[in-house]
Amino acid sequence: MEGIEHKTIKVNGINMHVAEKGQGPVILFLHGFPELWYCWRHQMHALASLGYRAVAPDLRGFGDTDAPAEASSYTCLHVVGDLIALLDAVAADQEKVFVVGHDWGAVIAWHLCLFRPDRVKALVNLSVAFTPRNPQYKPVPALKAVYGGDYYMCRFQEEGDIEDELASLGCDRVMKEFLSNRNPGPLMLPKGKGFGNASPDAPVTLPSWLSEDDIHYYASNFEKKGFTGALNYFRNLDRNWELTAPWTGAKILVPVKFIVGDQDLVYNSMGAKDYIHKGGFKKYVPLLEEVVVMEGVAHFINEERPEEINQHIYDFFKKFD
Repeated sequence: MEGIEHKTIKVNGINMHVAEKGQGPVILFLHGFPELWYCWRHQMHALASLGYRAVAPDLRGFGDTDAPAEASSYTCLHVVGDLIALLDAVAADQEKVFVVGHDWGAVIAWHLCLFRPDRVKALVNLSVAFTPRNPQYKPVPALKAVYGGDYYMCRFQEEGDIEDELASLGCDRVMKEFLSNRNPGPLMLPKGKGFGNASPDAPVTLPSWLSEDDIHYYASNFEKKGFTGALNYFRNLDRNWELTAPWTGAKILVPVKFIVGDQDLVYNSMGAKDYIHKGGFKKYVPLLEEVVVMEGVAHFINEERPEEINQHIYDFFKKFD
């Protein structure tokens, strides 16, 4: 990708691959599952041209960043620890930075703001709203009770099992299935049935915003490393719940803009719309300045509508320069 520099930085005991472009105030871009720094390519070019320094790491377990062997090494504390060390290395001259997150990257961004609000100037989060810790409900049993054992987050708990299934489909097919999914309903992965298609060999039609080259980039990276590191984020849902007990009732105290597509499966999950629009979200994120719901857009919003997302990011962050 033209003008994007790549480097490896030692952070928090691991080697982290980082893509960078531009000069100026740092914007830290945090990718989700099953993605890489690459999902921010459009935003990096645009924001760098507008006077920002775009910094997009592969999170631990993804791409060219180290993948510790133990699942317990992927808690929110580990990942936020990586990011603080990264900021110390790449933005030592900036007390606070801008942050943009999507999917798991949004979850990590919320945790970054929860644990270290002193390092974040403002946040634009995509797809996943902040969810306050509920001391009554452990996440995985609660998800299983609502959606059943075939729900993707429940299936991802099965170490080795789900990896074998994804491997049997092949990384190319897996990436196409995930990234082209536009079903706003719960994602189910019935055991032994892949993505539940009538024919597992039927071709997947890519959306206009996703090319075969894009798929190849993602697939080749996951072929090298496998999916275990990425899946380990889901395997820490209950552990994160245990570790964050001291933050029960805590609020996000940084300025926030939230953007979601109306066809996003997260936005359409049980209770999400009421929480976002009827005061719950604002209660726990009191500096929430704007909620944008984009019509006809699904989960991978920053790739599907890059120009609009670029503009939303710029319009929000320029207020704090």
